[in-house]
Amino acid sequence: MKDALNAYFQAKEEGLKAKLTREALAERQIDALLNLLLHFLGSDKLVLKATKLGAVKLLRSDKLGDRALALKRLVYEDPTMSAAGLGDDLVRLAEDLEDRIAEMIARRTLEDRLEQRVAEKMQERHEEYIREVKAQILKENSNPENAQTLKRLAVLEKLNQAGLARSAMEVLRPRTLEEVVGQARGIKALLAKMASPYPQHILIYGPPGVGKTSAARLVLEIVKQMDHSPFKKDAPFVEVDGATLRWDPRDVTNPLLGSVHDPIYQGAKRDFADTGIPEPKLGLVTDAHGGVLFIDEIGEMDPVLQNKLLKVLEDKRVFFDSAYYDPYDSNVPQYIKKIFEEGAPADFILIGATTRDAAEINPAIRSRCAEVYFEPLTPQDIEKIIENAAQKLGVKLEEGIPSLISEYTIEGRKANNILADAYGLALYRLKEQGLAGEEPLITRNDVYEVIQVSRLSPYVTVKSTAEGEVGRVLGLGVAGFLGSVLEIEAVAFPAHRQGEGRVRFNETAGSMAKDSVFNATSVLRKLTGEDSLNYDLHVNVIGGGKIDGPSAGVAICLAVYSAVTGQALRQDVAVTGELSIQGRVKAVGGIFEKIYGAKQAGLSKVIIPWENRADVPVDLHGIEVVTVRTIEEVLQHIMA
Repeated sequence: MKDALNAYFQAKEEGLKAKLTREALAERQIDALLNLLLHFLGSDKLVLKATKLGAVKLLRSDKLGDRALALKRLVYEDPTMSAAGLGDDLVRLAEDLEDRIAEMIARRTLEDRLEQRVAEKMQERHEEYIREVKAQILKENSNPENAQTLKRLAVLEKLNQAGLARSAMEVLRPRTLEEVVGQARGIKALLAKMASPYPQHILIYGPPGVGKTSAARLVLEIVKQMDHSPFKKDAPFVEVDGATLRWDPRDVTNPLLGSVHDPIYQGAKRDFADTGIPEPKLGLVTDAHGGVLFIDEIGEMDPVLQNKLLKVLEDKRVFFDSAYYDPYDSNVPQYIKKIFEEGAPADFILIGATTRDAAEINPAIRSRCAEVYFEPLTPQDIEKIIENAAQKLGVKLEEGIPSLISEYTIEGRKANNILADAYGLALYRLKEQGLAGEEPLITRNDVYEVIQVSRLSPYVTVKSTAEGEVGRVLGLGVAGFLGSVLEIEAVAFPAHRQGEGRVRFNETAGSMAKDSVFNATSVLRKLTGEDSLNYDLHVNVIGGGKIDGPSAGVAICLAVYSAVTGQALRQDVAVTGELSIQGRVKAVGGIFEKIYGAKQAGLSKVIIPWENRADVPVDLHGIEVVTVRTIEEVLQHIMA
């Protein structure tokens, strides 16, 4: 091509120097242009193009006009051009065609350079692709294993093949709401709050081991089957213990709400770390989206974490932030961008369970939740739980075992533990006797052995008796969700000197109880006309229990009254209430728990203040509750 250009310009220059005629100059220029076009297109393409344009004969013609016409057709690619359009000045035509050919050559040169650059880039990409494929093949074919890792793999596989059967607690866990014994009232309240098209957040209060977690899980399963329920069939039940929810105030880690792993310090995935992209880690609140988040022992959670949870309950989303996040970075995956900009969904129903008193729970959480109270289990409830557990284990029980176990615990879980341990002893005994495979029988001795090994003591030490006693009365106390029966006794001796008697009371019972003693002496004088100063009185709370508040006032007065007058008091009746110095019985707290404490002790009657009548359970069975206004009314019901 370069030689053709040189030849063309040399011919043109020689023609000008020779001062040829216009016709000779035009001939030399046209022939030089044809030669240039031949080198530019190539002989094959030139002939093919000339054939299409009807210029082959013209190219071979001896006439200058024919060759000029052929050149013009080739340059303009127009087969309709005729000799009439050539004009008289072929030199000017040659110069016009020269400009046209120069433009073609320039365009062709640029295209060649672009094609060459493209080819180079494609070659680079191809070589890069080949290197990546080779690296991938090497990576796939490389073996990261060595003798040590293979040994550990074998150990792990062996561990996976071995496994224990289900634990006894898993077998004995309630499968239906009917198996959650003694909580009909609480379960009904739980269902009412969950079965609505607009379910509420719930706090469940109650002693340990009464079925709070099982009831919540089973209620969700029932509610999911209802047509109007917002819970879908696959709604999750995410369970976590609030006491184990540890978090970092810097939000480096937060299993409950989620956190962000920054690429530099916190070890995000390698593909994110290489590009400097933070990686969000979603928490349990997102796992529970569309279902229930159950937090056991919610009262043990960190107060700051509780406040953070409140924000999620309000927004129904969790929002993340990171100094490493760049919203304009094109390398950020869409799901990470969506999480940072819109937050992660966290629309769930919170069910919190606690053994704490309601006053100890965060008021902000309480204000957002409906509250449900689960009741302490009675001995009858424990007996029913043991009977159900025996059926699930497929074991026979010696007579009296359910009653025996109920004396040592009020927790359903603990009762099942005792039975499961006794079941193991029964199986071991059969093996020693050579009777393995036969149906085991759990005996009272098996249960006693478990009780002794576990160092258990009878939960209820005060029992109801039909005989009356002088100077002894049964009061009622409450600690947390559990009521208990208190033994209060008094003795009275004539003072060594008339009017110089003393009153003694055990100091560990508390200052309020001590004041109740002095109130009782005033009421005693009103009832009997006897001056307490004529007696040396000693009042004692057996066991040294501390009495919070004045609720033992009536009981202390009765003990003193009985000791002074010598009249016996019934030992199957318990009493609670504050006593005014005018002999009125005033309202006290914890009536619900105290009544259940009396039922556990097997008492037949409970005497409570008239002002507490609304606190008596509506569907109470198995014990009589009497309301009184004055101490005189109390005497009518408690005198033996």
